Amino acid sequence: MSRRHAAEKRQILPDAKFSDLVLSKFMNNLMVDGKKSVAERIVYNALDRVEDKIKRAPVEVFHEALENIKPSVEVRSRRVGGATYQVPVDVRPERREALAIRWLIKASRGRNENTMEERLAGELLDAVNSRGSAVKKREDTHKMAEANKAFSHYRW
Repeated sequence: MSRRHAAEKRQILPDAKFSDLVLSKFMNNLMVDGKKSVAERIVYNALDRVEDKIKRAPVEVFHEALENIKPSVEVRSRRVGGATYQVPVDVRPERREALAIRWLIKASRGRNENTMEERLAGELLDAVNSRGSAVKKREDTHKMAEANKAFSHYRW
């Protein structure tokens, strides 16, 4: 890591259909082997399925699902005098979004529906209703931070 200056943030273009930056980041994370059109098709079809199921704006549902997944605290390892403590720290907004996107994709890939579209749609619906693997991951992270609250004075 360079000591001179922080890396510049890359400018991401909004997606074609909804003009949403977060959705564009989500597609970029979902993309495998540079196949962006495949990732776009998966996301758009999943959002169409969600819209058919709950009759609401798909982007609004997507953002609500991400809100339910975003963690507010996490634990970080801190070494003090030969012992390693799990210290709870607040999560920066960019990292909150990145973690939510990553957890949603991982939870979707872990489901057992037939196509990725069905898996993603199912996980989005579960996340909107505050259940599913991605939301459980957030709750586990919060529980871990709560359990290690005693070490919060080691925050740096």
